[in-house]
Amino acid sequence: MSNPSESNRRTFAIISHPDAGKTTLTEKLLLQGGAIHLAGEVKARGQARRARSDWMKIEQQRGISVTSSVMTFEKEYDGETITFNLLDTPGHEDFSEDTYRTLTAVDSAIMVIDAAKGIEPQTRKLFEVCRLRSVPIITFVNKVDREGRPVFELLDEIADMLALDVSPQMYPVGMGGQFEGILDFASGTVARPEGPSREFTGKRDADAQLPEDIAENVELAQIGYPEFDLEAYRNGDLTPVYFGSALKNFGVEELIDAIAKFAPPPRPQPAGDEQIPPSRDEVTGFIFKVQANMDPNHRDRIAFMRQVSGTFKRGMKLTPSGLGKPIAVHSPILFFAQDREIADTAEAGDIIGIPNHGTLRVGDTLSEKNTVRFTGLPNFAPEILRRVQLKDPTKTKQLRKALDDLSEEGVIQVFYPEIGAQHIVGVVGQLQLEVLISRLSAEYKVEAGLEASPFATARWISGPAAAMKQFEDFNRANLARDRDGDLVFMAKSPWDVNYQAENNAELTFSATKER
Repeated sequence: MSNPSESNRRTFAIISHPDAGKTTLTEKLLLQGGAIHLAGEVKARGQARRARSDWMKIEQQRGISVTSSVMTFEKEYDGETITFNLLDTPGHEDFSEDTYRTLTAVDSAIMVIDAAKGIEPQTRKLFEVCRLRSVPIITFVNKVDREGRPVFELLDEIADMLALDVSPQMYPVGMGGQFEGILDFASGTVARPEGPSREFTGKRDADAQLPEDIAENVELAQIGYPEFDLEAYRNGDLTPVYFGSALKNFGVEELIDAIAKFAPPPRPQPAGDEQIPPSRDEVTGFIFKVQANMDPNHRDRIAFMRQVSGTFKRGMKLTPSGLGKPIAVHSPILFFAQDREIADTAEAGDIIGIPNHGTLRVGDTLSEKNTVRFTGLPNFAPEILRRVQLKDPTKTKQLRKALDDLSEEGVIQVFYPEIGAQHIVGVVGQLQLEVLISRLSAEYKVEAGLEASPFATARWISGPAAAMKQFEDFNRANLARDRDGDLVFMAKSPWDVNYQAENNAELTFSATKER
């Protein structure tokens, strides 16, 4: 087991391309961890379950996870209870922003790859985000019970495309129609499929005779690739590779064990030039997500806080950096897969939900003394800009409230032009626009449409007051304010951005903004 002085928290996310099997794997991890009792429950039991991972109307229609939620489960190892906090990341290519922010709140990730498809564009994008923050990755090659690509081809692709050392920890005994189980290197046993559904129900062969070609390949896999090295893995330079089938329960148990044994406990988090370690006495944390209307009957908003240090106690007063005055956290929520529970205490690495009425925003730091500011939770310049058209002009106030709420959650960014009345929304991906229209109607009873805007992208501008004023006077028609009141240059094309940047050397045109 990991060394006892380490924290018993493991906060991780699962990243994958759509359809690689992330939802199934999430469900099986919760099942193995005893957090849900029957596979399929994550989708079953209709509206009664609030903690299931796909809960929004648009997700039910499309069968994808759009909003990231948290699932906590516990498992015992060598007499020690390990608490796993699993953060669900939207796997759809349009959700880079919400996903990016979720990945700022985890200490490690599981990358799920489809054995037939290998590394797909979306997996690669998410991997790059992990690399930016040196988040260690465990790779799970899924669906080996179906026809897939040769094992060595998959291992080499991971190594080449992601520039990582790979260290196989298991080997599939055949694939597809020839699938006869999975050899686990650590125990030397083969997990066997059983019954008509050919699932893994617990049968392991201790001295299995492997077919000759497979025995040779296993030997090659063990000699030809580096041995697992904990330090290289935790630095983000090496990934251990597990094989399995989430649907048929193969490899799931080994994956949980790997997270328990190898994945890092809570890591220090960046706050400007310093790193805040989990051992710091003071309670500190940051909001990486705000979710409104998780329960349609109560217009609640829950801010998700990643706790970075200290021991949180219910009722404690914390100061949000955006507000400057302390708030008492009376009913913090922990998310056990089936239920939400009120948290009496929480430790570094935990994710707690803080119900509030719009006081907390993504990027806020919460702390007891209000001297820390966590950094690295940016807004990205939107790649798609649209004008919002109200179908009923009397609802202007409701629309403004809804757009403010949704931009606070990070679903969209909203820009208020200096000239002209129509609000402009910006998103990183197309699907966010569908989510916007669907939620305006479902939650705010505001019917609206979107129309083309003359702008292609936006840049935040900063610089000396005199230069700013001069720029404003000349370009008023292309300027807007974001919801914080900061000035934004709305550009008709990337060429436009470069042209203005060259002609206004004193000003900075930025594609990201710290929240």
